[in-house]
Amino acid sequence: MNKYLLMLLASALSLPAGQTLAQQTLTYAKKNIEVVIPKNPGGGTDTSARTLIEYTKDRLPKGVIFVPVNKPAGNGITGLIEVAKARPDGYKLVMTTVELAMFPYQNKSPVTWRDFTPLVTTIADPVSIVVKADAGYDTLADFIHAAGQQPGKLKVGNSGMGAIYHLAAVNIEKTTGTKFNHIPYNEGTGPSIAALVGGHIDAVLTTPGAVKSQVDAGILRVLAVMDEKRFELFPQVPTIKEALQLDVNVKMRAWAVLATTAKVPAEISEQLVNTFAEVVNTPAYQDAVRKQGIMPVTIVGEDALKMMREDDEMYKQLIADTLKK
Repeated sequence: MNKYLLMLLASALSLPAGQTLAQQTLTYAKKNIEVVIPKNPGGGTDTSARTLIEYTKDRLPKGVIFVPVNKPAGNGITGLIEVAKARPDGYKLVMTTVELAMFPYQNKSPVTWRDFTPLVTTIADPVSIVVKADAGYDTLADFIHAAGQQPGKLKVGNSGMGAIYHLAAVNIEKTTGTKFNHIPYNEGTGPSIAALVGGHIDAVLTTPGAVKSQVDAGILRVLAVMDEKRFELFPQVPTIKEALQLDVNVKMRAWAVLATTAKVPAEISEQLVNTFAEVVNTPAYQDAVRKQGIMPVTIVGEDALKMMREDDEMYKQLIADTLKK
């Protein structure tokens, strides 16, 4: 069992009758805590951050609040650098995203996971492979077979060359020995999904939640997810390992992790990790994020660090392989 869940259970058992975990506070905080969100308002990262601090605010001492601030400048790198260079006192937090594992190897950012202390994951959705429901591809094996028969012909949409969904498609090529025609939609995933619905491309790489309404309507089909386990939103959809009968998992997740500056004192990081662990395990919080189309996750502290470190290594190699082509 995760050590943070064990600590949570122990603290719950030690509480007096009638007292709830919500009474606990982040006792180190003597002033407001700034939460830097290096994305524009309204997106998944922004929404998940604001939901988390809304359900955590009663853990703070009286008179202390979280102050969310959107700082999307420079693809969010400005906000990341600000927190990376901040005093390690727990008064500046930042929403890091999967791009933290990519940008350093694309010469876009000087900061890496080493510059932060990960606290809690708010999003960890797997990348999925999506096609039109009437395209004739009932399984991922069908799609990969078709790609093998016509190398470089099947058009696979992404949200920009070098971004997560393009690199996910490259990873599938690398795993299966196939070749796609990569079609970038730099405006984001919305236009790439619209292009698939309109029949302009053959597939798209995105998160399952982004296509739920079209899948529910019978317009699109999710062929597989890039994770070690099936995704709660579509439990009938296999992983790539299952779909292609591979020996290894093929994992790529669009994650967002709330972090603070590296080298923050242990007593502060432990308060933050333990408090956020309590919050993300509450039914109220989990119901709230589900209503926003986000599947709740309970990856905190050292587990979040492990995920960030593994992805950093994976993207380092994947981007290097891509640049060789």
